[in-house]
Amino acid sequence: MSQEKPLILIANDDSIYSKGIRVLVEIMSEMGEVVVVAPDTHQSGMGHAITLGSPLRVSKTSDFGPQILSYKCSGTPADCVKFGKHQILKGRKIDLVVSGINHGSNASISVLYSGTMSAAIEAAMEGIPAIGFSLCEFGADADFSHCHDYIIKICQQVLVHGLPKGLTLNVNFPAKSEVPLKGIKVAKQANAVYREFFEERKDPYGQSYYWMDGNLENDDLNNNTDLDALSDNFVSIVPIKYDLTDYAELELMKSWDL
Repeated sequence: MSQEKPLILIANDDSIYSKGIRVLVEIMSEMGEVVVVAPDTHQSGMGHAITLGSPLRVSKTSDFGPQILSYKCSGTPADCVKFGKHQILKGRKIDLVVSGINHGSNASISVLYSGTMSAAIEAAMEGIPAIGFSLCEFGADADFSHCHDYIIKICQQVLVHGLPKGLTLNVNFPAKSEVPLKGIKVAKQANAVYREFFEERKDPYGQSYYWMDGNLENDDLNNNTDLDALSDNFVSIVPIKYDLTDYAELELMKSWDL
């Protein structure tokens, strides 16, 4: 790393008021100049949605103290990264985008639904090295203390080595326990799937509404996956790309009579 402080943009999906982003801002402030652009409301599960049919409202905040330039945005996590790069930091080179720390796992198939990871993927689409951080603990007052050293180490490695354009890192931490973390495992995304169900409820007027719930079914066991790593008390890192093309099938389809 150079002696000049790296410029680090931080976003998330749990909103600018979450504990996870406050912890991440504190950690990244040890490494560089931090700018925050985060949603003003909870945006979990928004995936890579962007705001097209309504205006974006962005306002400066003092939530992280006078030393941190921070903004809250009415849009999605992807909107926040777009606005941060093209408006707030227009003309400046962003060295790293970090998203999170998410309250809840983004391992396996959750990466496709995650607003946290979509913020990081948006940065990767812009050619900026990016990392999404998540903790396997949904509580609003979750304990992130065991994440500090690993976040510093992973970010330092990305700043030194860079990442190929279009690639980002999906990092998940086991929940804090009495047992120390065993270390880091670079793994593949588990081939698991959510099986959803919808609970019908009644509002005060007797009208039905539905609450979605579900369970993650994982048949991809003991195969060097992120879920394997997390269950064994390792930090998991999955390198992911936004290019969803199946290149093997692409070659096979060239023989189709189309």
